[in-house]
Amino acid sequence: MGFRLPAIRRSSFNASQATSKCVEVPKGHLAVYVGEKQKRFLIPVSYLNSPLFQELLSQAEQEFGYDHPMGGLTIPCSEDVFQQITSQISGL
Repeated sequence: MGFRLPAIRRSSFNASQATSKCVEVPKGHLAVYVGEKQKRFLIPVSYLNSPLFQELLSQAEQEFGYDHPMGGLTIPCSEDVFQQITSQISGL
């Protein structure tokens, strides 16, 4: 059974949209790719200030450097872990 967190959005897109600039990200949000299937999530930019999210960014830097395979920010963790972390951040 799944649940939705109000602070993050999972966005759906297809391969042609992923390579074009027609995929819109709302103002004040950032698109990140998470998990084995590289699902795209939209998170508030305010999450960037969180020490929990900064740890994810540090892991992304260690694993990918500045070369992210999806062309956007790739977070190297499972979707479940990502949702737990963002849930903790949104509860702060």
